[in-house]
Amino acid sequence: MASDVQMTTQGECIYPRSPALALGLTATVALVMAQAIINTVAGCICCKKHRHPSDTNWTVALISFIISWVTFIIAFLLLLTGAAFNDQHGVQGMYLGDYCFVVKAGVFSGGALMSLTSVALGIVYYVALSSSKNVQPWDPQQNQGIAMGQPQIPPRSTEPVFVHEDTYNRQQVP
Repeated sequence: MASDVQMTTQGECIYPRSPALALGLTATVALVMAQAIINTVAGCICCKKHRHPSDTNWTVALISFIISWVTFIIAFLLLLTGAAFNDQHGVQGMYLGDYCFVVKAGVFSGGALMSLTSVALGIVYYVALSSSKNVQPWDPQQNQGIAMGQPQIPPRSTEPVFVHEDTYNRQQVP
């Protein structure tokens, strides 16, 4: 706070010790972890094939995804900037004549508000994407016949199978 900073007669600012750096970095790490968890669980919206992009849930998911990332970037920058600028302690020279540099009071509250908005929109993105009926992974026909999970064994036939007579007459050469 500005009232905690003291000015000396020699033109120096005396900053008190503040936990703002550790708290700002902790909040930033928590924000990054929340964003990573939400996007890992929901999956990337770019990697999901959607039959009808005009579906309301898919549109809500897309808008929430984009705004969530924008608010994440703003919150990330606000929290890191506030933490870095609040790391001043000890005695430092004055800036621009008679002024001591202090971070405005709304930087951390703005970062917190943007963090909550980012996480809330991430949850809306997850719910809208998971409740959409037409969201499917990539079309299975793009796998070109490769079995991806369950073995694809054809059913057994009771009809005899033709085997050429050379199959049993071949000899192995050592």
